Amino acid sequence: MTSSNVLELKKVGRHFLQGERDLVILDGADFTLKAGETVALVAPSGTGKSTLLQIAGLLEHPDEGEVIVSGRACEHLGDMERTAVRRSEIGFVYQFHHLLPEFSALENIMMPQMIAGLSTQEAKERAAQLLDYMRIGHRGEHRPAELSGGEQQRVAIARAVANAPSLLLADEPTGNLDPETAGYVFEALDALVRQSGLSAMIATHNHELASLMDRCVTLQDGKVVAFDLKSHG
Repeated sequence: MTSSNVLELKKVGRHFLQGERDLVILDGADFTLKAGETVALVAPSGTGKSTLLQIAGLLEHPDEGEVIVSGRACEHLGDMERTAVRRSEIGFVYQFHHLLPEFSALENIMMPQMIAGLSTQEAKERAAQLLDYMRIGHRGEHRPAELSGGEQQRVAIARAVANAPSLLLADEPTGNLDPETAGYVFEALDALVRQSGLSAMIATHNHELASLMDRCVTLQDGKVVAFDLKSHG
């Protein structure tokens, strides 16, 4: 990696045409995420945080600006190259787990590894290690429908980091869980991120969970700005 920054957004703009109105979501947004750093994105619904995460994760193109992942400028990459960067560098966790229902927890975590070229045995061993780390090793053979909401989300987190990405992006990863379960899942996510040296940007409404991160940012007038939890506590 040529840069100590895992993610850089430079003057990113994104707008949508709504009837005759130009709806500005991001307007010259700048953001830098350093290697090993965890940042909470605390912003109300409708301010553009999901759009920001989609652009940062190369799932959406900005209208203006640059997206740099692990020192590599990604704006002019083709679809196949962007997919390759996502597969090797970026892990995603969403509010809903998006696990494949016909496969076991273990198989769900094995799949991205096998797509990346690992052998079945290597993928199985790493998947089992990740399930153990998330304290649900005993649930590996269960399908998603047989797991609780907290267990499903822990499997989704394990799947997101299965290919050892440098960047983890999470969009309200505990939003569907009750407060107690949310706290437990978030602590497991935080521990996994720090133990593995990942950089993470995690969108959450929960100030208590956000306080576990290194720093907090929000979106204001289409720009990424520092967010002081104490003044909003």
